[in-house]
Amino acid sequence: MGALPKRKLSKGRRDRRRAHDHLSPMGLSACPQCHAMRPHHQVCPTCGTYRGMEVLKIDVKKKASSD
Repeated sequence: MGALPKRKLSKGRRDRRRAHDHLSPMGLSACPQCHAMRPHHQVCPTCGTYRGMEVLKIDVKKKASSD
């Protein structure tokens, strides 16, 4: 025999248990170079820098033409 609950779990009790299972919004901070908002601990998608060093080459002409 499998283990079965003796009584039905109420919706409130069930939902209280599941209350912390949501996703939190991604943290954003201002880039020190271009001041655009970027995710924490990631390369800035606008200027391509991370911790004061240029990591990615961002083509300015290509970026301007896509807007």
